[in-house]
Amino acid sequence: MAYYHCLLLDVDGTLLDFGAAEQKAFHETMEHFGLPATQEVADTYHTINKGLWAALEKGQIKRDKLVVRRFEELLAALERTGDAAAMNTYYLDRLSEHPDPIPGALDAVKELAEVATLAVVTNGVERVQEKRLADSGLNAYMDGVFISERVGVEKPNRRFFETALRTLGIENRGKVLVVGDSLTADVKGGQNAGLDTCWCNWNGEEAPAENGPTHTVRSWEELYAIVMEPDELENVGKTARKHQFEQGG
Repeated sequence: MAYYHCLLLDVDGTLLDFGAAEQKAFHETMEHFGLPATQEVADTYHTINKGLWAALEKGQIKRDKLVVRRFEELLAALERTGDAAAMNTYYLDRLSEHPDPIPGALDAVKELAEVATLAVVTNGVERVQEKRLADSGLNAYMDGVFISERVGVEKPNRRFFETALRTLGIENRGKVLVVGDSLTADVKGGQNAGLDTCWCNWNGEEAPAENGPTHTVRSWEELYAIVMEPDELENVGKTARKHQFEQGG
């Protein structure tokens, strides 16, 4: 029986390479609207976008305002005029077409789905995330997909995670692990809900001195030993071994 019976998995930066997808979609958008797509401009957009998403996590801005304001602020920084709403629509359409996986993510999900209930927990835009998850092949291994736009509350709010657990029928929180790359949305969110957390520290960043994650991994393969017991680790690569357990156990 696995150490953790349920994994709540973040998407961007965890399962899917948002940086790669963002770079492609941004370049396509700028080109389409006749705007410069230099690295300097991309860095400006990234700084604006990151700041607005941080504000979203704190409840300081609504998603529908955020996605347009980022292009309003970019146009202002470039001293250009344009239709920020149209730019955002085009950008999201392009973003949805790039389901770039994090190396090892799909193989890991296939293995972990054999021993635990898996569910997506994301603050991303609903229509974008749904298409990227479907096109990446990840959806086939998920028992639930929880997108804040649909849930009605953002990570790191504990109510987001409580909604996911209630919907999945998971009662034993000690057997739940939140897995994600964001210390503010995923780790803090899991902690807010009283859940164990696993920080996907792909880039070897410095760990927080206080209130850090329960576990830290540098690759998807490292997660196996955290989730699986020794006999299950021996079966990695084999199929038809879906772990059965009582949801409250």
